Amino acid sequence: MSTKMIVRADDLGYSDAVNVGISRTVHEGIIKNVGLMVNMPTTRSGLAMIADVPGVCIGLHTVICQGKPLSGPKLIPSITTPDGYFKASKTYRSAAHDFVNLDEVVMEIEAQYQRFVGLVGRKPDYFEGHAVVSDNFVKGLQIVADRHHLNFLKFRFDGQPVPLHGKNLYMFMESMGANYDPYDTLKRAALEKHDDGYSMMVCHPGYLDHYILTHSSLTVPRTQEVAMLTDPKTKQWLKEHDIELITYLQV
Repeated sequence: MSTKMIVRADDLGYSDAVNVGISRTVHEGIIKNVGLMVNMPTTRSGLAMIADVPGVCIGLHTVICQGKPLSGPKLIPSITTPDGYFKASKTYRSAAHDFVNLDEVVMEIEAQYQRFVGLVGRKPDYFEGHAVVSDNFVKGLQIVADRHHLNFLKFRFDGQPVPLHGKNLYMFMESMGANYDPYDTLKRAALEKHDDGYSMMVCHPGYLDHYILTHSSLTVPRTQEVAMLTDPKTKQWLKEHDIELITYLQV
């Protein structure tokens, strides 16, 4: 009996180079789950790159720390800067308290949900957030998820599994660590046995362009993940070890 696991790619729409990298992992590689950022200038072009691939599970990767909001910035001042952009992730990390206003963040999350439906033509197959340190952001995601009956993947920073449909998803996301080796992470995740659920490897594949180099602290590991996810040896290893890659809709 095969072992099932989830491998996910976040950040479609982040930049042109990220879109190209993710597209390769979908067309040539092992990615079947893709998180879409709907508020970026390259959102539509990224989505178009994978539109011809059947069976791809597309989720809403909700963002409040990159690019411009879909709501009017003056309506959501707790999460925006005076020039109309979202506050940076480092601003959330360095804050002494949660400055996110719950009503404001719910407004923006709802706007991003509606934009996703308009772009993709259906509800997101799964629903989660581009992680920032804010309890109110998580509460806002839960409110919108409950409102629209969405498959919400909760944040867990304590090492505990993420619940979904009565199963537990055990997350592996190690790209920010020192000496990161995505091959090693994939293999450890795939070989870990769970009687109550599945391993879930969260990747951020992509190539590098000026926008990523000036707006993201995650750079080289993105290219390493493209290489691993598109490597024929990766597919062969998964086949030899009877690992079945599934989507969130199959949980």
